[in-house]
Amino acid sequence: MPMAFLPDYAELHALSNFSFLRGASHPEELVLRAQALGYKALALTDECSLAGAVRAHFAARECGLPLIHGTEITVEKAKLILLATDRRSYGAISALITTGRRRSKKGTYSLTLADVEALVPSGVLVLWVPRDDAGTASWLAERFAGRAWLAVELHCGPNDRAKLKELRELGCQYGLPLVAAGDVHMHLRSRKRLHDVLSAVRLGKPVAQCGQALHPNAERSLRLRMRLAQLYPPELLAQSVAIAERCRFSLHELRYEYPAELVPPEHTPKSWLAKLTEDGLRWRFPGGVPAKVREMAEHELALIAELGYEPFFLTVEDLVRYARSRRILCQGRGSAANSVVCYALGITEVDPARMNMLFERFVSRERNEPPDIDVDFEHQRREEVIQYVYEKYGRARAAIAATVICYRPKSAVRDVGTALGVPANEVDAMAKSFAFWDQPIPATNTWMQFAQMLRGFPRHLSQHPGGFVISRGPLAELVPIENAAMPERTVIQWDKDDLEALGLLKVDVLGLGMLSVIRRALDFVGRKMHEVPPEDPAVYAMIHKADTVGVFQIESRAQMSMLPRLKPENFYDLVIEVAIVRPGPIQGGMVHPYLRRRRGQEPITYPSAAVEQVLGRTLGVPIFQEQVMQLAMVAAGFTPGEADRLRRSMAAWKKRGGLEHFEGKLKDGMQRHGYSADFADALYRQILGFGEYGFPESHAASFALLVYVSSWLKCHHPAAFCAALLNSQPMGFYAPAQLVQDARRHGVVIRPPDVNVSEWDCTLEGPAVRLGLRMVGALAEAAGKKIAAGKPYMSVHELGLNRKDLRALAAGGALQSLAGHRRLAHWAAAGSARRAPLDAPSLESLPHLPAPGEGAEIVADYASLGLTLGRHPLALLRSRLRRMRLMDSSGLRELPHGASVAVAGLVTCRQRPDTASGVVFVTLEDESGNVNVVVWRHLVERQRRELLGARLLGVHGRIERDGEVVHLVAQRLVDHSALLGPLATASRDFH
Repeated sequence: MPMAFLPDYAELHALSNFSFLRGASHPEELVLRAQALGYKALALTDECSLAGAVRAHFAARECGLPLIHGTEITVEKAKLILLATDRRSYGAISALITTGRRRSKKGTYSLTLADVEALVPSGVLVLWVPRDDAGTASWLAERFAGRAWLAVELHCGPNDRAKLKELRELGCQYGLPLVAAGDVHMHLRSRKRLHDVLSAVRLGKPVAQCGQALHPNAERSLRLRMRLAQLYPPELLAQSVAIAERCRFSLHELRYEYPAELVPPEHTPKSWLAKLTEDGLRWRFPGGVPAKVREMAEHELALIAELGYEPFFLTVEDLVRYARSRRILCQGRGSAANSVVCYALGITEVDPARMNMLFERFVSRERNEPPDIDVDFEHQRREEVIQYVYEKYGRARAAIAATVICYRPKSAVRDVGTALGVPANEVDAMAKSFAFWDQPIPATNTWMQFAQMLRGFPRHLSQHPGGFVISRGPLAELVPIENAAMPERTVIQWDKDDLEALGLLKVDVLGLGMLSVIRRALDFVGRKMHEVPPEDPAVYAMIHKADTVGVFQIESRAQMSMLPRLKPENFYDLVIEVAIVRPGPIQGGMVHPYLRRRRGQEPITYPSAAVEQVLGRTLGVPIFQEQVMQLAMVAAGFTPGEADRLRRSMAAWKKRGGLEHFEGKLKDGMQRHGYSADFADALYRQILGFGEYGFPESHAASFALLVYVSSWLKCHHPAAFCAALLNSQPMGFYAPAQLVQDARRHGVVIRPPDVNVSEWDCTLEGPAVRLGLRMVGALAEAAGKKIAAGKPYMSVHELGLNRKDLRALAAGGALQSLAGHRRLAHWAAAGSARRAPLDAPSLESLPHLPAPGEGAEIVADYASLGLTLGRHPLALLRSRLRRMRLMDSSGLRELPHGASVAVAGLVTCRQRPDTASGVVFVTLEDESGNVNVVVWRHLVERQRRELLGARLLGVHGRIERDGEVVHLVAQRLVDHSALLGPLATASRDFH
């Protein structure tokens, strides 16, 4: 058919992969394909969902395709497609989805025809896909007269002609016009086999057993208009375009309104924020507000008022005020958190006058979106703040943002393998062969080809760590709300990127373990956070030595390696330390130039005074995300809005691309402003590096404060710091075993749990730490707190516990004061469980059982407590390890650079930085300390099994020294785990 005679068509029924395990294409793929085919419009109609709407919206805006928002629902056997024509009908559809999702458990929905009937006044258009529900016709024709159609979906089946004839008769009988639709599940025909795999995963059985549950052909793809003309009468195709022309709604019409109840009746948002700020400044500066600070505050308040952002700051202040009233430690961070206003409101403890950061970088006239403030709360008490938000605003106005859980290599390999009928043991073995850093799946066979296609597909919606959306009116009319898996939680169907793209308010109520640690440790020593002395030389001396196990942020291997080289001397050095050990600066080649300039080994030069103003505080090297944005403005002539779009692209380019169109503008702009091509090329490479992960200065400043406070606690109050860390588990890089070992190396006495002495939490006994009953594995918290409240005890029987809890206490050695060693404790526990003797239990004497040996005690300690207060396990193996010519860590530290050596140690941590080198860092622990091992990519791939599977790892390698930093570069790995016997150890592995 000649191009001029191709019919116009709009696809009104298309599912993306946000109809989980049904659609086989991303929303963006559907949009781009529909545009390429010359469609007049595309309706994204995921099943009872708008989760993919924002991604489709921006893809459609980019390519110029009209996008229709709608949904497919099944109601009392009737399959309906609902299409939004305007803002009101969109809100009605969103609210209907909320109704269906909220009355059902996560992942399902339940609606009635009465629910749909409530949409009549909104102007929603309805397409009906007839099945075995002929009774729906009269209901639809009566309720939605003039706004209902009978969808004709022809897929080259054996009875298409008869089906079309039957539907014409049905339409005539009830006065329902017919329209062509595709029931699209994929953008290309080639996705059919993947669609079969997805269907098999959804049905829970292999593809070979799915039979007629699979679509018989690939016709549920976006088809050529020539093909559609061969299948459908022209009037049905024309009807699709006529319907599309009635659907004019765009997500850009959504308008967000802030909550209003935070302002007293006698105030406006502007006057109330000004009053709270003034009160806060007097609190922060009791001796008088410095002129510079007051000038900054007035400037910020003026800009906030100009942009109407007062309710945003008031919302965050309200959460922080509530947390303070409950003694929940919190700390704000984010683009606007490090401002004088936030400092005055108590949102942050970082004095912005020390940071010299311009407010306009965070609150811009050009950016039509609220500023960004994240608030970290104690991770074990964050739920109190979350429930406060729900209670204050109600479920109809507050919900948590979604996180889209996507297929990763392991899960893709598992689901595809099962769908293809691969035996379970083979699926398990293959999935386990993929490490956390594997991304592309080698397409070695059909199984792996499908797994690679599935990687990155959305699998389900989960909840964001704490991003709340709070609205003035019903939130469900902006975005659907559904139940989360966790009780008492509801989530919206959009994630943080969707919200940011649309400019909707999100307040992050996040959990941070270190805040729990700091609050507990400060309580032990009777201090408040603002009372911690600043710039303590002893703290920086400790940091220089990388003596930072357990300290916030600078406890990782990469940070510990950097500390002796950078040698932070003050707070701003800590800000740089936090930011520089990130994939962004590393990938951008900024680390070594900064260190050389700091050491005086390289001159500090600037191509212009404007660049010096931007980079002066970081020695001419861009380290922070804001600096890259500023350089784009001062060196390449970008406007603030263009610089912000660059920031967004930097954050997303690795996932979706999109930086290429900035390259020419950046380089041309810099050369036009007199900068060399070499400088322009270097800056662009750095921007690509920041795309990996560029840390904002505002975040780094907030984190640096916690770095300093946690370092001060470790330095001056190591026992309190250790107890607080143990009471705040799980968190951080190090398990309790390593934290206890480190504390003991610093002279802290650790005492075992005991039912007659211990509380539930770990406590201080003078300069010593008494392990709490929380450390006893398998002991119920209620039982532990009951024991702590009822001491002292004279016998095991007085504890009044069930058999399980008594066994746990005996295994943990916590009955020693009542029964003696572990074997006697187990005997006493067995005799006392659920017994009510007539005589006092003390009349029954304990048998003479020999005490367990040292090795058995250590095994039992690790099994119950996850640590031992006896000798280190490798101390018992040392003579054997020496015979195997395996050195301990103390001997290794004495060797010169380049020396060959073999060591063995318990694997406590594996880390793989997100850089191109593919290196894996492994920390080994023995009775003398730690060994830092570097495993380069070639050895990682060659000895993956030993690297990932060993608990006791032998490393043959070469010493590498850089000043005080000592690494062992691995050349061969050996799994010696068999030497540990039944000893159960664990490592913390991060990627």
